[in-house]
Amino acid sequence: MFSLLFGALYALAPTVSGAASTTVQRTALGNNHTFDGTATPYSMNVTDCPGYILGLLQEFDTGLTAQLTLAGPACNAFGLDISDLTIEVTYQSQSTLHVKIYDTANQQFTIPESVIERPAAPTTSYTSNSDLVFNFDAAPFAFWITRRSDPDVMPLFDTRTSSLPPTPIPPFNASDPSTAFDGFPLVFEDQYLQVASALPHGTNIYGLGEVIASSGFRRDIGTDGGVGTIQSHWSLGVSDPIDQNLYGSHPIYVEHRYNATTGKASASGVLLLSSAGSDIFLQTPPNSKVSLIEYRMIGGILDFYFFSGPSDAEVIAQYGSVIGYPMWQPAWGFGFHLCRWGYHNISDDRENVAQMRAAGIPLEVQWNDIDLYHAYRDFTTDPVSFPGDEVREFIQELAANHQHYIPIVDAAIAVTRNSTDVYDPFTRGVEEDVWIKNPDGSLYIAEVWPGYTVFPDWFSENMLSVWTDSLKNWSDMGVEFSGIWLDMNEPSTFCSYSCGTGANFSSVGPLTDVSSVVVGYPECYNETLWGPSGNMTINGTSTYSCAANSTTMTMIEKRGVGASSEEGVDLNNPPYAIHNAAGSLNQHSLATNATHSGGYVDLDVHNMFGLMEEKATHLAIQSILPEKRPFLISRSTFPSAGKWTGHWLGDNFSLWQYMYLNIQGVLQFQIYQIPMVGADTCGFNDNTDEELCNRWMQLSAFVPFYRNHNTNGALPQEPYRWESVANASRIAIAARYAMLPYWYTLFANSSMAGLPPVRALFYEFPDEPELFTVDRQWLIGSNILVTPVLTPGASTVEGIFPGRGSVIWRDWYTHAAVNTTSGGNTTLDAPISHINVHIRDNSALLLHQEPGYTIYETREGPYSLLVSLNAAGTAFGTAYVDDGISFPPGPSRSLTFQAAEGMLVIDSKGEYEILQMLETITVLGVQKPTRVEFQGSPVEGWTYKEATEELVVWNTSVNLNGQATLAWG
Repeated sequence: MFSLLFGALYALAPTVSGAASTTVQRTALGNNHTFDGTATPYSMNVTDCPGYILGLLQEFDTGLTAQLTLAGPACNAFGLDISDLTIEVTYQSQSTLHVKIYDTANQQFTIPESVIERPAAPTTSYTSNSDLVFNFDAAPFAFWITRRSDPDVMPLFDTRTSSLPPTPIPPFNASDPSTAFDGFPLVFEDQYLQVASALPHGTNIYGLGEVIASSGFRRDIGTDGGVGTIQSHWSLGVSDPIDQNLYGSHPIYVEHRYNATTGKASASGVLLLSSAGSDIFLQTPPNSKVSLIEYRMIGGILDFYFFSGPSDAEVIAQYGSVIGYPMWQPAWGFGFHLCRWGYHNISDDRENVAQMRAAGIPLEVQWNDIDLYHAYRDFTTDPVSFPGDEVREFIQELAANHQHYIPIVDAAIAVTRNSTDVYDPFTRGVEEDVWIKNPDGSLYIAEVWPGYTVFPDWFSENMLSVWTDSLKNWSDMGVEFSGIWLDMNEPSTFCSYSCGTGANFSSVGPLTDVSSVVVGYPECYNETLWGPSGNMTINGTSTYSCAANSTTMTMIEKRGVGASSEEGVDLNNPPYAIHNAAGSLNQHSLATNATHSGGYVDLDVHNMFGLMEEKATHLAIQSILPEKRPFLISRSTFPSAGKWTGHWLGDNFSLWQYMYLNIQGVLQFQIYQIPMVGADTCGFNDNTDEELCNRWMQLSAFVPFYRNHNTNGALPQEPYRWESVANASRIAIAARYAMLPYWYTLFANSSMAGLPPVRALFYEFPDEPELFTVDRQWLIGSNILVTPVLTPGASTVEGIFPGRGSVIWRDWYTHAAVNTTSGGNTTLDAPISHINVHIRDNSALLLHQEPGYTIYETREGPYSLLVSLNAAGTAFGTAYVDDGISFPPGPSRSLTFQAAEGMLVIDSKGEYEILQMLETITVLGVQKPTRVEFQGSPVEGWTYKEATEELVVWNTSVNLNGQATLAWG
């Protein structure tokens, strides 16, 4: 809904009370000096850090433990060296290895099991048959991870200094001395941890987000003209900047390692399970034969999990087995969602719903942004614009039509302004002691939309009950939600530190100066020349205004936060300054000394705020809507968030560039086990135009979460506003709803086994290097290839078809086989309102034959089956079917479809009874048959199209609860 554009709204906040926040530029450092030149007890350099020596080794059936002792005088680089460490190595499974290094005294922060439940200790020994092998040197201590199946190749992870480039290495950004590598010792201090690993030169790294990377889905590792990557992890509510830390933190990467000699590739993965603020560097120093990854953390411990793959999808699944598989999605969640932050009223929502139906554009879920609220307070409705009784009536009208409703919940809770101000969520929270505090025990008071606010303390034992009651009371008052939208939960604030401490609460009310005229438009639309309509044509003349395609990037300068001269732990200004986009860690979010129940400080738990809110909200909805699957979409995420929520990609921009960047975001979150993900379609910030919205409505129909949403004051962008957009939407949504059984099966496999529903092309074709950087196309599962138009003024699009000619790709709409270019791009026709979608051979897809207006209507209709044979005449597919709403999943039925040698066999297992019949079977790649038999008897109702080698058998009325056969020849 809203992210800070630096400078905007910040000026509305009152003067900060308490400690001042100072943002400074990074400058060259001498020993024993901070960024401002004052004395410090820290050396600010790791050159003389001695590393550690391993001793007291004990080996077990499941792994080993040992002690690590500081190998020499403490260097105290950015904190105080911890002299005694413990290492635990556990062979968690045949494919997962756990390496945990922590301070023996257990004083450093470790993520509690109550927040993220970890796998139980293995009961079977995998030390001799795991594909991953832990190796180590004792003095100085270093470790490396190898594959048992391929022990002679470069290790998957290698901390030995002999394997890394020689140091010192000068800064790769001359204006930022912190980008130097002074040495690669293992450093473990109270405020600074460092470890590095060698990587193959120029290898392929994916993940380490959340980020919008200018390099694309594949991260910049400093080769092939790249400059390398500094990925900071500090959750921050900013409007989708490029190459900066963003809303969530996911310190997991997948490496896709290609051997040019053998022509084969394999994948592995590394998770550092830490909530500490950090910088992760990917770099290849000049003349180095290897690349490297270096972790620099400002707290916590080193808690690594290694995953052996060897496929990319298996790495992602193995990660899911550690942090938890994604939640089960309700079937209605795959419908089209609509929201507008427009300071409108309930009548406008009714009108939008009516206009969507009149235009024949399916609408599944209506949303409301903060204009729903009274004085921008959570769990309220505005008595004038959204009276509770009218809201209830509207939602019940939606429900009667099998549609749904989702409201927003911001993370900040308003403080009552005076003794006559009544706001139960706040006062109940005070009584139950559930709000985050200052170090002195007073309430931490920030400023957000309602004015002065507090924030939930998710570590409080009473927080869940207060949160649940607030949501239930809201529902009882008329906001009968089907799901919840969680926003600004990094958490985001409009001031620094506890700016409301000691303030006169009655002097600051809800922010009112939030409406404005939005003037920005997409690339190649000139509003000065053509006016504010955004139309593709005016009076028959094209409004396309670019001589050549162009893009615009939103960049925010990276700044350090300086260092403190205080001895001991400095909560507000850790000596090592991570590259936080906002500068100080205390800018635009909770101060790092904000205190949670149990004595936790925000410095340690900041990155988990969104996750903990998501878990509490999920459990609350489960209580309020029993026996139904919760549906949540949230902004700030962390490992395991997918167990509780989906994610939208934040406050993007109405630009062609951001439509393209949408794709890498969807691909990233498949790695993070949060597969229900999508962007604000047509863009959130600035104005969209007809052509961009046309193309974006098509693109988003083929990603998991599909919502159109824009900002207050911008040009309305509901899909019925332009006829071409309405037409594109109808076509794309019809295809999406037809594919729902396929989508639903992919998500069932995700919830049961962690497999990614959306895949980069190289996941399925790992040995084709030309695919490693492709992020303008994607696969839905294994079998649907999507190639959208991503530039204005285009009538064709370039796309690569994986398989190098060995795969037959057929058009979704016409079923015609594509004449592809092996290993290169193929030019495809792409007139306005058309998105290219292709079906892979050797596939069998269960589909809805008659897409309806809602998911319910669609699911009530008959099924069809689309079989695409390969050159050998075979195909295979599966489908998972249940009622789409029960929690936990409940009874289900699994279907398999297998074709070979002129026969299709349908098999069915499970307890769920499918009432709808399979009415049409289409088989592609068939030579003209002379006979067609169903269940051994001749079939009269069939046709054959020679141009597409297409056999269509209709009125089959197959009962999908049993076995069936179709033969041709």
